[in-house]
Amino acid sequence: MIFCIDPAIFSGLSNTGFNAMSRWKAAGLHLSISALIGLITAALVFGVWFPPPYSHAAGADRLILLLLGVDIVVGPLLTLIVYRHGKWGMRFDLWVIALLQAGAFLYGMSVVLGSRPVFVVGAIDRFMLVPADALDDEDLAQGSRPEFRRRSWTGPIVVNALRPDDRSERSDLLFSGVGGKDIELFPKYYADYATHAKPLLERAHPLSMLMEKPGARAAVEAWLADEGRSADDTVWLPLVGRDADMSVLLDRKDGRVLDALAIDPW
Repeated sequence: MIFCIDPAIFSGLSNTGFNAMSRWKAAGLHLSISALIGLITAALVFGVWFPPPYSHAAGADRLILLLLGVDIVVGPLLTLIVYRHGKWGMRFDLWVIALLQAGAFLYGMSVVLGSRPVFVVGAIDRFMLVPADALDDEDLAQGSRPEFRRRSWTGPIVVNALRPDDRSERSDLLFSGVGGKDIELFPKYYADYATHAKPLLERAHPLSMLMEKPGARAAVEAWLADEGRSADDTVWLPLVGRDADMSVLLDRKDGRVLDALAIDPW
């Protein structure tokens, strides 16, 4: 999405009745256009790239506030400051504002898109939320299945990470993990979650344990009531996110991921 407000929008209005367009009208018009683009962006962020329930863990709310702060506030504010109808060089000034706003917006969008979650990786006793910019292209190309070789644009794919059988490969993975690059960043170890959920399910905790955490009981009970489930048929595991950690709820029988609650699992 390329964001640029054509200064001709402002200058052209003088031919349609706004013979002496005030800076407040110009800034208001700029604000209206910026707000529309902001709404479209927010819809894409929360509806497509950072879908619930993982948007909180990925920091979508913080990212969109920063992005829209530039989009909706800075551009219109600059227009309010510099606009004066009939001023010499006004068109140039508006182009500079448009280019500055477009540059800031595009940079912000690159950060947002790089932070979008592409995989939820189950490993040992927890899930890890993996953002797009955490995966190297070289590692991604070695994904064990075609769908694991690309970065999703419609929310994260839930997978399980299986440790290699080869002793040398296990040793390499161990040293890599010590260096900060653990198994969740190697798509070649990804496996279909539904088929390999059992090892994770065996390490899952009862909901009674989650409800003991500060402020968690009301949230868990509300979720159970909304979903029509009982605490006996639901278990949970921690989810490690980039911006916040959450608690993933699983079906006790098959390990199916049901939801993730904004409850600190630690």
